[in-house]
Amino acid sequence: MADEHLSPLDLAFWNLDSPGHPMHLGAVAVFDRDPERPVDADELAALLTARAEAVPRMRQRVKDVWYGVGGAAWAADEHFDARHHVHAVRRTDAWAAVAELMARPMDRHRPPWEVYVIEGAPDAPFRILVKLHHALADGLRAVEFGAALLDQGARMPAPSAPASAPAAPRKGAEAAVPAQVRAPGLHLPALPLPDPRQVVASLPDRVREAGRALGIGSAVLRASLDPGGPAALGAAWTPGGAERRFATASLDVDDLHRVRKTSGGTVNDVVMAVVAGALRRWMEARGDDPAGPGPRALIPVARRRRRGVRGGRGNRISGYLLRLPVGEPDPLARLRDVRAGMDRNKDAGPDTGPGAVALLADSVPPLAHRFAAPLLAASARLLFDVLVTNVPMLDVPLTLDGCRMTELYPIAPLARGQSLAVACSTYRRRVHIGLLADAESLPDADTLAAALHGALAELLDACG
Repeated sequence: MADEHLSPLDLAFWNLDSPGHPMHLGAVAVFDRDPERPVDADELAALLTARAEAVPRMRQRVKDVWYGVGGAAWAADEHFDARHHVHAVRRTDAWAAVAELMARPMDRHRPPWEVYVIEGAPDAPFRILVKLHHALADGLRAVEFGAALLDQGARMPAPSAPASAPAAPRKGAEAAVPAQVRAPGLHLPALPLPDPRQVVASLPDRVREAGRALGIGSAVLRASLDPGGPAALGAAWTPGGAERRFATASLDVDDLHRVRKTSGGTVNDVVMAVVAGALRRWMEARGDDPAGPGPRALIPVARRRRRGVRGGRGNRISGYLLRLPVGEPDPLARLRDVRAGMDRNKDAGPDTGPGAVALLADSVPPLAHRFAAPLLAASARLLFDVLVTNVPMLDVPLTLDGCRMTELYPIAPLARGQSLAVACSTYRRRVHIGLLADAESLPDADTLAAALHGALAELLDACG
């Protein structure tokens, strides 16, 4: 199978990775035990190992390439062994185990994914943690990988690898290949010269892309000069081995719809207002003043793949930037502020504004990604204070070895200088929220998780 180059954004994620701030996504699935038989973590690990081996992408690693200096491609791992990636863990405190495992970087010389079976007390639910590097998957593709490990995915035919046989050359095509490339003794690929007519035809698109990149860059610069949010959300700048905290909350979808029907907007607007209200309650409990500029939330937005983009199967995301109105004491006014801010973002579209910073990756050559990665990693704190993302999920009953999945908590990575990432996913009429936090800056992540329930209750009361 031919190697597939990483898309520009995937290459950026790969180069942003560091030991102290690994760029992997995660998800924790909670399963009820089958009362008819015991659950053995080692047996489940063996089952997941066999299923992972059947997914072609999970057998590939990232390797450097000589063509497109500084670039990278997906290539088959000749020494692939799924047993290196699937592990059984026995811990009483499952969420503490998740926090420790999410802080642990993955081996960059192997396919960048890991699965852990976390077994606690004999009568407690067991959990499955899936880690996928952001270069391997965005939220939607991460769901596809996770589904392939479950009973429902295992019953479906394994996806076939894309055909890699090169097309037969056109008659006379060899004449377009420079002689030095065809010289005996050289083993360089035959690179056809571009058609001048195609180059001319593509100029308007190139001009538009350059203009868009300039506009986004200007917006990013202005946003970085805007004062940041509360100091309570600042994170320690640790060079490596940063400790994490993980906490969860589960909200009733019907409650969110009740607020939406009363106040208008979307369910996502209500969730953002709940996050803002929870941050306000959490800050007050810590003795911090929520007044002043609210924290800036980066909200990723999925975009359709564009034709002709190298590595077209990779991440294609943009984002919105939104000031969370934590200083507003009225819960309904907070929701109105969120709605107004999100409406402005939607009117402008996902291709403009500072939240679209991810689109700049398309304008940067591969080698520049490597040199710019440390600078970009250090500048995340200047652009946003908290990441809030919504991960799509199939809302159908799912099982693993006959055990019913009851909850699913997505986990977003922490950028350097960030103390909190909030990820949401809807499954079985519940919105499950995973909070990944920097342990030094936000050791009380469980308090913030509890504040999410209080913030939703406050909205419901205000709606009557």
